[in-house]
Amino acid sequence: MKRSRFVLSVLVMAGLVLTVGFPAWAADVIKVGVIGPMHFMQGKGHWDGATLAAEEINAKGGLQVGKKKMKLELVKADSNEFLSITDATSAMERLMTKDKVHFVVGGFRTEAVFAMQDIAMDYKKIFLGCGAAHPELCTRVGKDYERYKYWFRVTPMNSIYLVRVCLVNLATVNGMLKKELGIEKAKVAIVAEKAVWIDPMIKAIEENVPKMGMELVGVWRPSATATDVTAELTAVQRADAQIIFTIFSASVGITFARQAGELEIPAAFTGINVEAQKDGFWAATQGKGDYAVSMSTFVRGVSYNEFTEPFIEKYISRFGELPTYTAVTYDAIKSTLGEAIEETGTLDAEKLIPVIAKAERIGVAAAKSKFDKNHDLVFGPGFATGMTLQWQEGKMRAWWPNGWEGVTYKGMVPYKIPPWMIKKYKK
Repeated sequence: MKRSRFVLSVLVMAGLVLTVGFPAWAADVIKVGVIGPMHFMQGKGHWDGATLAAEEINAKGGLQVGKKKMKLELVKADSNEFLSITDATSAMERLMTKDKVHFVVGGFRTEAVFAMQDIAMDYKKIFLGCGAAHPELCTRVGKDYERYKYWFRVTPMNSIYLVRVCLVNLATVNGMLKKELGIEKAKVAIVAEKAVWIDPMIKAIEENVPKMGMELVGVWRPSATATDVTAELTAVQRADAQIIFTIFSASVGITFARQAGELEIPAAFTGINVEAQKDGFWAATQGKGDYAVSMSTFVRGVSYNEFTEPFIEKYISRFGELPTYTAVTYDAIKSTLGEAIEETGTLDAEKLIPVIAKAERIGVAAAKSKFDKNHDLVFGPGFATGMTLQWQEGKMRAWWPNGWEGVTYKGMVPYKIPPWMIKKYKK
């Protein structure tokens, strides 16, 4: 009888070890949700950048959290945010409730990120934004700090700064047209996809073009996923535009560049075309993407600091392509989050937030990274500037900044005016 009770006690104890032990083991893993449009290159960048960061951290045994090492576990969440805000919110809700992640990185389409941000705030989870540019995402932090303090924008610069850079680029191109082609008052057309983050950019450009001595001839807003923009290009050409200011973050950027190349539109390009940031752009445009321009984060052979080129090389070796700016989930996890966790020795968001907010860190995507009082990425010399690329003879090149406010990165080249524009306007 005593023997039976002893065996029963052993079995009960074993059961307790099994039921209590597994959660204890699970607690030794830091779960990071990676959310983005995973069937598009932007979401792929989110996942691949995060994967590389996690692999490097785990190869060293994980992050030092107090007295123990904790490895990272990534949880992929397809937001499908290009097509459905409802899908995006459902994906974020699953990360919070089913997957029970400690932190979240990613997000791309502003309309969806607003909703995803609110869900993360409801659960008091740190959400490091790596894609959406609308200023209001960070303005919310200033308006209601206690609710939105868990949000930080790691990349890109907000659309106000993006506009500033784009206007500097526009002025540079305008100056070249005056000098090389004798065009005294360039006509500017804005072609921008229908997306909320772009609205404040268009307003700023409309206000500044006349002040810069140019004429705005029209604004065209194709769908973000348009497969034919012939009508827009025909209208732009009819307006005799000499500079086309593009603002694209989705697949319409490929359509526009290909058809503009096929038609040999006699105009210079400036602005943003996110699709032009990836290696596959040339093939996607069927070899017609030359002279397309975009602000970008990474270009082969161009470095912000000593960590940029090794990261680019490792990324290309691992994934077979150049990282786009959404791959700055790498910095979000390894630098912004990882270093803060090791400094504080905790996963407690309340203790991490002030450390993240005040730190200046050196990652791969800027000379240095720092957040302002609204948890927005600081822009300017010595911090985040990004760069502007142009496709030239089938290759991606960087042409800005190249002396702007004393900032020059090695490996930059001059901007090129399309030859068919030179042919039309050269006197």
